[in-house]
This record gives sequence, structure tokens and C-alpha cells, in this order.
Amino acid sequence: MESNALNFKDKVCLVTGASTGIGRETALQFAACGAKVAISDINLDRAHETQTALKLNGADCLLISCDVSKPQEIKNLIETVMQKYGRLDCAVNNAGVEGAMAPLLDSSLENWEKVIDTNLRSVWLCMKYEIPEMIKSGGGTIVNISSIAGLIGFPGLSAYVASKHGIIGLTKTAALEYASQNIRVNAVCPGPIMTPMLERLMETEGLKEQLTKSVPQGRIGRPQEVAKSIVYLCSDFSTYVTGQSLAVDGGWVAQ
Repeated sequence: MESNALNFKDKVCLVTGASTGIGRETALQFAACGAKVAISDINLDRAHETQTALKLNGADCLLISCDVSKPQEIKNLIETVMQKYGRLDCAVNNAGVEGAMAPLLDSSLENWEKVIDTNLRSVWLCMKYEIPEMIKSGGGTIVNISSIAGLIGFPGLSAYVASKHGIIGLTKTAALEYASQNIRVNAVCPGPIMTPMLERLMETEGLKEQLTKSVPQGRIGRPQEVAKSIVYLCSDFSTYVTGQSLAVDGGWVAQ
């Protein structure tokens, strides 16, 4: 086994939506592997908590405010990372929202546009600005955060499901387009993971019990379990892996 495969020393890793949940744990995992970590979020109060945790662990950390539904803020995000560190080796496009839960016919256009802009258009825009910087330094890795809702359907979440399916299509296409330039692009598809987003959804009566029963392992996952899979896909343990969608879901989509 390569002893340095998880060594991210001198590498710069960007994580969007890093204030809580999967994003926060991914940033902490990168830092534990020696990376310089740039984090962004729209919620700066919670993001400062992540930054503090990173610095307590000795990480070189940069915090940038970014609303990924706004194209100019994404452009500014990547420019700020480059101004600070001069390179970008790994990017985790994680920021997203679940939107309102309702049948398709009762869903609003406003909800559709918000979810698609935040979850899907933002990933396209992030890659549009990340990839040129990676090409300049000889390559890099990108992990886009989809969901098992990108692999199967969920009633009441039409916009969310559409956005997460779209991320998988974008991931495959970008992986093919830039494989020859030493850029790997993969997606991670979490199942039910105990994050603030899931906690909001579980306010629906009986949903927690229903979700837990649907997981073959019989439990809700932890953000750390997803973060480890993300770091694996960015590491030298996965140098021949690109264009893939990895379900981290306790066996859900295997049923």
C-alpha cells in the first residue's frame, strides 16, 4: 500500500458549503491529511466555526463568503483562492439546498429556479472556473456532491431530484472532456446522512423512521463517512477512477 497516498501536503483543496455537515467534515478531513483548505459558504457565522476548528488543528485555512446561486460570487471565489494560494488541486462542489417538499403540481416556479440554480447551475459554474486553474498546474480532482436522489426518484422533491440527476450527467461529461488533461471528476451520492438538511426534512412526521427502515444497514449515516469517501476520490488511492458516481448510502440503491 502506498503510505503517502493520503498525503495532501502542499495541495490546495476547496470545499463549498463548508459551514456544516458533509462540507465541514470534508474540510476537516483534508486538513488532517495536510492540505491547505479554502472553504466557502453563505452562512458565515457557521463557516467561522469550521474555520476555527481547522485552525485549531493547525490547518492553513481561507474562508470566503459565497452564494453559489450568484455566478459572479463563484467567479470571485475561485479568483480569491488563486490570489491566496496560486493553485487549486482539489475541489468539492458541495453547496446545495433541498427546497420545499411538495408534489410536482403543487411546486412553485420560484422553488424550481432556486433549487436548480443553487444545486445544478452552481456546479457547472464552479467547474467552469476551477478546471482552467487545474489545467495550469498540470491536473487536479473534482468531486461533485449529488445524492441517491441523483440515482432514483423521491416523491415530493422534483426540483431536488432533477438537480441531483443533472450533477451526475455533468460529472460524466466533464470527466470525459478533461481526462486527457489529468483532471478527474467524480460524484458522491450520499444516502440519508445526519446533517442539518436531513434534520429539516425529518420534521415531517414519521419520515425518520421511514428512512431508517429503507437503509439495509438500518441506520442514518454520519457526515464523516461521506467525507472519507470524498477524500478517497481526491487522493492517489483513486488515480484510475473518473466519471463515476459513488453511492454512500448503507446499501439503499442496491435494493
